[in-house]
Formats: sequence, C-alpha cells, structure tokens
Amino acid sequence: MVRRPGAHHAAVCLLIPMRRIGRPEEVAELVAFLASDRVSFCTGAVYDISGGRATY
Repeated sequence: MVRRPGAHHAAVCLLIPMRRIGRPEEVAELVAFLASDRVSFCTGAVYDISGGRATY
C-alpha cells in the first residue's frame, strides 16, 4: 500500500529537524552495519535514527 503524504504527514515532518520521515532503507542500512563484522569490537551504543527529533 502506498500512502500519499497528507496534512498529518506534513505536520510531523515540521517537527523533525531534517524535515522528512526516514526511509525503511535508511533503517535497514544501520541494521546491516550493526549485524556485520565491521562492528565486531562494539560492545554497546545508542543509535538515534529519528532525523534529529529525539525527545527523551
């Protein structure tokens, strides 16, 4: 199902510093990196993939 951006989508994008919703491919890239041997020495980290809209 393809959803067309509407008023809610536009309002949410205004709250994100990068002014857009993240794409599934961007999340997949991070997951692939974390599952790879390239990060074998990492013992823990927090990766914020919110486009800068961290509200904690």
